[in-house]
Amino acid sequence: MTSTEPTGDRPWLNSDLPTSERIDLLLNAMTIEEKAGLCFHSMIGIGDLTEANPVFGTLAPVDLVERRHMSHFNLVGGAATAREIAEWHNALQEVAASTRLGIPATVSSDPRHSFTDNPGTAMMAGPFSEWPEPLGLAAIGDEELVERFGDIARQEYVAVGLRVALHPQVDLATEPRWSRQVATFGEDAELAGRLGSAYVRGFQGASFGPGSVSTMTKHFPGGGPQKDGEDPHFAHGREQVYPGGAFELHLKPFEDLIAAGTRQMMPYYGMPVGTEYEEVGFGFNRSVITGLLRDRFGFDGLVCTDWGLLSDHEIFGDPFPARAWGVEHLSPRERMKKVIDAGADQFGGEACPELLVDLVVSGSVSESRLDESARRILREKFELGLFEQPYVDAAAADGIVGNPEFRAVGERAQRASITVLTNGSVDAPTLPLAVASRLYVEGIDPDRLAGYGELVATPEEADAIIVRLQAPFEQRPTTFESMFHSGSLEFSDEVIDHVRDLAKHAPTIVDVYADRPAILEPIVEVAAAVTVNWGASAEALLDVLTGRFAPQGRLPFDLPRSMAAVEAARPDVPFDTADPLFRFGHGITELGAPGRRLPPPRLT
Repeated sequence: MTSTEPTGDRPWLNSDLPTSERIDLLLNAMTIEEKAGLCFHSMIGIGDLTEANPVFGTLAPVDLVERRHMSHFNLVGGAATAREIAEWHNALQEVAASTRLGIPATVSSDPRHSFTDNPGTAMMAGPFSEWPEPLGLAAIGDEELVERFGDIARQEYVAVGLRVALHPQVDLATEPRWSRQVATFGEDAELAGRLGSAYVRGFQGASFGPGSVSTMTKHFPGGGPQKDGEDPHFAHGREQVYPGGAFELHLKPFEDLIAAGTRQMMPYYGMPVGTEYEEVGFGFNRSVITGLLRDRFGFDGLVCTDWGLLSDHEIFGDPFPARAWGVEHLSPRERMKKVIDAGADQFGGEACPELLVDLVVSGSVSESRLDESARRILREKFELGLFEQPYVDAAAADGIVGNPEFRAVGERAQRASITVLTNGSVDAPTLPLAVASRLYVEGIDPDRLAGYGELVATPEEADAIIVRLQAPFEQRPTTFESMFHSGSLEFSDEVIDHVRDLAKHAPTIVDVYADRPAILEPIVEVAAAVTVNWGASAEALLDVLTGRFAPQGRLPFDLPRSMAAVEAARPDVPFDTADPLFRFGHGITELGAPGRRLPPPRLT
């Protein structure tokens, strides 16, 4: 593929001109319809560009580009190889190049470097290097490592044509029941700001330009203080509440990331209740987007709403209303005007530019206001170098994405993030396990045990038992909502009784994937050792349990003692559950007898 060359009828392709002049030249050539198309950022999947996506009810990419003049797409799902993604991306760019103005596509992605598999929030790593979730990076607490992660992810994204990261997520995990906290840096505002800033530096590079990935920080002014811990993707979770008066605290990480140079911002779905701000969703909220983000913090970057604020959609065959919290009574056209008046530039998850055209033509929105947003959007495309080189080298993608060096750093981070909560007693530590132990395992593929111990078929035969569990959550009525782990943090009696029965036969080590802070006291009472992880392979866990790798993880949030403590806590206030079982920062990093210290891990 060759880069786009300047032509006489497309003077904005002259890269010798200042970016501001190139934007003016292009804007002057654009129709209202073409400007409106810039303001929509829709989901798209890898596949035939002439076919619609039935899972999310989205139109065919060719229709979006050619007839709706759209050029921003959120890639959902993936492919077996990086080359497949790169080739699909190049085909999409060919469609964009064939349009009247040849405006290149900008392709974005939710996180895709870890273990989450929820198309509404993140994808599993697939061909990309595999890392712990951001909570795991927070457990390590190393800014240099987070920046290294961002730099590796940047190279992998750019190799396949992904140029906007719909992350980092620097909400504070102050409500233990909230389903979105695995993608945060935890409960502490200072830590979230510090690691989030390193994340931005890694993705965007030393200077923003053709090798960068633009970061869309979310969810301004802070998700986390969710009433009853419910998520505002859904109507029953629309309210954000601040009984502790801690609204300002949730702004701190965003202020830090603005200072670090994040280019874009996404407001959350939730509506603030009982504050000085209008009680409508943040994407509709002028007092928040213009008053706080634009005026107080001086942010002049691109603001894109969260997905689906205007229109009702079907997801996995189930109907979901627009997330128009506080403005449900307005029509989609009226909601759109309120978003624009609030100060946002782009509509996430929507594909209805005809409504925006109508607003401009009717005089409800001025063309100068449309131009204001179009300038911010085009500035990103120009500065990312998409007009000079919209295509990627598909043949080179597999050699960059998930290469051995990148995978090795991610795998070391997985090991370092594992957090040991308990380890027998000082006089009789359970860990490290002897490599020759006879092991009974649950939640681990037996084929992964080679070199760590002898697999036995029953607990009665074992020297030690290893059990991997998922933090508890309540099943919800629809497929999509069930992907958001919500509700009680207590393990069922059946799970606790099973662990207790196992522990009668041999020392039992329980490892919990803590995408939310589970109530672990009943497990701690019977297990010989307890660890938590935020995305770690079986080999990563076994290396830590057998002493091959020193654990480094420390809790990025408090682990509550009971659901009663969770329910009594104020959702906006960090570290507010009474008498937590383990506090923020807890983690055993020295296994074995007192005084025996394993070598520190080399992470970068």
